[in-house]
Amino acid sequence: MKFSEYARARKSIRGFTNEPLSKEVVDQIIETGKWAPSSFNSQTWKIYAVSGDPLDKIREGNTNNTLAGVPVKREFAYVEDYKNVHRQHQIDVAVQLFEVMDIGRHDKEKRMKWMLRGFRQFDAPVSLVLTYDKYLEPAGITHFACGSLAYGIVLAAWELGVGCIINGQGIQQPDVVREHAGIPDDEVIMITIAMGYPDHDFPANGVRSRRADNEDFVNYIGFD
Repeated sequence: MKFSEYARARKSIRGFTNEPLSKEVVDQIIETGKWAPSSFNSQTWKIYAVSGDPLDKIREGNTNNTLAGVPVKREFAYVEDYKNVHRQHQIDVAVQLFEVMDIGRHDKEKRMKWMLRGFRQFDAPVSLVLTYDKYLEPAGITHFACGSLAYGIVLAAWELGVGCIINGQGIQQPDVVREHAGIPDDEVIMITIAMGYPDHDFPANGVRSRRADNEDFVNYIGFD
């Protein structure tokens, strides 16, 4: 398959089968994904591949803390409230997901259950937690590297029939993640990638987010 077709074929997976994902498959995915570019080949990333009981404890801790009202947080500065076109893109995919999952606009119970799926890392059998060293702060260029690595990983996984979703909710109780993944205090938790074999009967897995037309965000300068 040409890359232009392959890139369009990939999509975020939010429902997984119970089939385990072996360490060998995860390692093969990382082996390919790690060739993503980083500034001056600095490779300013680390990965904690979590599965089994430690991952179940992260799910439990995330859920319990969230239901108890423990404030969510990220370990780096970021804009929480998108505006204008960025907010509209966010709304568009939410509408797609809620429609296929039969979640009504005012159905608080179903909306809560859906939100908690994110904190449970969508019940995926494996979670890759991406971190970087704190001394790199302010870490804008390292954030770029981690994003590059994350995209490399999800593409490498898709080639093997493994689905992924890059998940921010799964690390918004960072103390829980740090404890059960054994992440030291001198590292910053950036993001997690939930992965496993897709459940093709799960309605949300049929959703493909839309992309803006190039003319909406590309500026060509100096072309004929």
